[in-house]
Amino acid sequence: MAISREQMDRAIDEHFAYEAKDDVEGVLRTLSAEARHDIVGWPGGPTRGRENARSFYQAMFADLADGKVVCTERLYGEDFLVDESVWKGNAPGRPFGLEGKGRPLEFRLLHVLQFTPDGQIGRESVWVDLAAIIRQLPPA
Repeated sequence: MAISREQMDRAIDEHFAYEAKDDVEGVLRTLSAEARHDIVGWPGGPTRGRENARSFYQAMFADLADGKVVCTERLYGEDFLVDESVWKGNAPGRPFGLEGKGRPLEFRLLHVLQFTPDGQIGRESVWVDLAAIIRQLPPA
C-alpha cells in the first residue's frame, strides 16, 4: 500500500530532527519495530529491529556534534524515498574511526528509506561520502 510523499517527507524530516537533537529515543521511535538498519561500511554491520540500531546512534551522537542536514534532492517511489543530503557540523569524537579533534566536517549522505503502511521507517540504508570525511580528518 502506497503512502504519500508528504507522509514520507514528514517521517524523514522527523527522523533528521531527532538526529539534530542527539535524541536516540526519538530517532528509534521513527523506525518500525522490525526495521532493517544499514549504514554501509559501519563496523557493526546491518541490524534488524529498532533496538539493535541503538548502538549506532549512540556512537554517532558521541562522534558528531552540531549537525545540520540539508536535503539536495529526493526521489520517490510507492513506498520508498531516496534522499540525497549534505551533513555539516563538527567532529568531537572519532567518526568512522578517524580523530575528529572538534574539527568542522561536511559530507554527502544518501539515504534509501522504505516505509511501512503506517508511515514508519521499515528500512534505512545509508551511504556516506567517506572520501570527503578522510580528506577533512586525515589520519595522523
